[in-house]
Amino acid sequence: MSNTTYDFTIVGAGIVGLSTAYKLSLAIPDAKILILEKEDKVAAHQTGKNSGVIHSGIYYKPGSYKAKNCINGRHQLVDFCKENDVAIDICGKVIVATEESEMERLDSIYKRGLENKIEGLEKIDQNELAEIEPFVSGVGAIKVPCAGIVDYAGMCRKLQQKIIGLGGNIAFGEEVVRIKTEDEFLSVNTKKNSYRSNYLINCAGLYCDHVARAAGIKSPIQIVPFKGEYYELKPEAEYLVKHLIYPLPHKDFPFLGVHFTRMANGGIECGPNAVPVFKREGYKKLSFDMEEALEMMNFSGFWKLSKKHWRMGMDEYHRSLSKAAFVKGLQKLIPSVKKEHLKVAPSGVRAMALKSDGEILDDFYFEVTDRQIHVLNAPSPAATASLAIGDEIVKKVKESFIH
Repeated sequence: MSNTTYDFTIVGAGIVGLSTAYKLSLAIPDAKILILEKEDKVAAHQTGKNSGVIHSGIYYKPGSYKAKNCINGRHQLVDFCKENDVAIDICGKVIVATEESEMERLDSIYKRGLENKIEGLEKIDQNELAEIEPFVSGVGAIKVPCAGIVDYAGMCRKLQQKIIGLGGNIAFGEEVVRIKTEDEFLSVNTKKNSYRSNYLINCAGLYCDHVARAAGIKSPIQIVPFKGEYYELKPEAEYLVKHLIYPLPHKDFPFLGVHFTRMANGGIECGPNAVPVFKREGYKKLSFDMEEALEMMNFSGFWKLSKKHWRMGMDEYHRSLSKAAFVKGLQKLIPSVKKEHLKVAPSGVRAMALKSDGEILDDFYFEVTDRQIHVLNAPSPAATASLAIGDEIVKKVKESFIH
């Protein structure tokens, strides 16, 4: 066991864990902070494999953690990236209704955006849409000028530098397997070492529920992983997309539909679909882990969700198995996209928190004990909101631990 007793140990060096460590370093400058990360670099999973979008905050329920933290976090993120030379482009996006029957839902999203005070929103008609995105087919759209793109992995490397500069420590190759409460401290055991800490913050993303369980937390939620598969436009077809182009979000799922995304370091992604995957870090087509598959199969929430939404699931699997079906989905927005315009791009996996009744947790979710904070749901827009989530966790630290 290390002789050092850390004030805070953070599990996970994704963008939420790093933002939390950074904000704690600023708020409590004398604190000894340790980040434990099982991989050999920061941003190895959800953070580094998402599409790099800076979300505006238009979709989220007014007053929710998602709405407040996304908008606040977006402003902080833009300032941080500009000050620290992280690749960023506030290129704007359009949310497109492709048929008349969608116009009512488009109006609802626009009204929600106004409630959330999203700056610069405009409802535009077919002709105005054609001026912005000449190849998009739509009957109307919302123009969202404050949305953009960023290199989240690059931002994480900057956060890493800042944390180390402020005296923090990051230990790589350290997978947490057990957290035990002793009389005066927490004993945090990895597969290789043991660390002492006064407090622990779990930001383990896809494995946050496993880490909570390792600490003896009996949470009502379980993470069910959903894989998002992407294609990329070949350079000769990039002229088809000028900004970010989104359909209306799915009405029952926290997914934003198959969309076109300019990337901060060049290129244009198309996707993703969303299929359950039987391995939490399963990025390949046939990724499978028996233990994790059994964990999913034994969870009643997974079956209840599947029963309710089996038809959508079949559609998503069809898109996964058939490039032609994927292209058909893209053609709803840009009819001139062809199969030969696309090449396969890397996949990502998102952690979806489910209750045992099959209900999807739609907001950020924390569990706090006397010495621990567990971030048990931080889905999109968590990357956009990360610095604000860091503030939220500092607030919880001050309320619960440091009086």
